[in-house]
Amino acid sequence: MIEERGRVLSVEAGAVWVETVRRSTCGSCQARAGCGHALLQRLGSGSRQGFIRVLSERLHTVGDEVLIGIPEEAVLRGSMWVYVVPLLGLFGFALLAQMFETGEPGIIAAAFAGLFAGFGLVRLHARRTMEDPTLQPHVICRIDTVHLTTAES
Repeated sequence: MIEERGRVLSVEAGAVWVETVRRSTCGSCQARAGCGHALLQRLGSGSRQGFIRVLSERLHTVGDEVLIGIPEEAVLRGSMWVYVVPLLGLFGFALLAQMFETGEPGIIAAAFAGLFAGFGLVRLHARRTMEDPTLQPHVICRIDTVHLTTAES
């Protein structure tokens, strides 16, 4: 389970909106001098805060500190869909075009068509699984000051 702390901003039926503070590990990384992510962090690119809708079975109030989590399997499956499917489309269509001996411009056009077909499949899959609760982040627990001292010691 990938976990992150956050603060409840608003409450709705079965879910809460949580604000998380993005932390970077650039301070402990040895490659930070040549890393683009570290440069963007120093320049302040993007928001340091994220807002996310999180499923919750318990009642929370605005301002509660919570621990949210998402299963590693959901992140892995999502990454596979986003990265692998478009690449398979690109290479698959290019190989098909090469089998039919369409020439280099035809192969390039087929590769782009396969790439965009892969993006279309990813979008279709995302729409189908958007409401799947196993792929959504959940509130794991509410963080109390007592809980913080025992968990961090």
